[in-house]
Amino acid sequence: MANSIWMNLPVKDLAASEAFFARIGFSVSSAGDKAKIVVGNENAVVMLFPEETLSRFTGSPIADTGQGIEVIISIGADSKEEVDEWAANVEQAGGTITSKPSYQEGWMYGFAFADLDGHRWNLLYMDMSKRPKA
Repeated sequence: MANSIWMNLPVKDLAASEAFFARIGFSVSSAGDKAKIVVGNENAVVMLFPEETLSRFTGSPIADTGQGIEVIISIGADSKEEVDEWAANVEQAGGTITSKPSYQEGWMYGFAFADLDGHRWNLLYMDMSKRPKA
């Protein structure tokens, strides 16, 4: 049975991506021609590879994130304030806010951004006490 999951993302400039993810609050560790970022309490891993390395591994060209979205990586937040803090950090670190922090459906608060390579992320706080009953 599978016991872990990680995502592999291509990046144009590994050093710049490492600095970006460290600046917005991830734990980042370098390992030669790749870097590992750890996400959340469950220690989900996102590996960053130079585009040419990942293309060689997969035998496929790298998607043009300027033309479309290949995935949205979603992260849970503990509070509305945490969402706002992340949004400020992303903007200061050079990321692109694609959806400003706001409420959705009255009980979810979040924002979306693109990292330096156009990969899409969102951070979402869900106030379960305000969630409509099904």
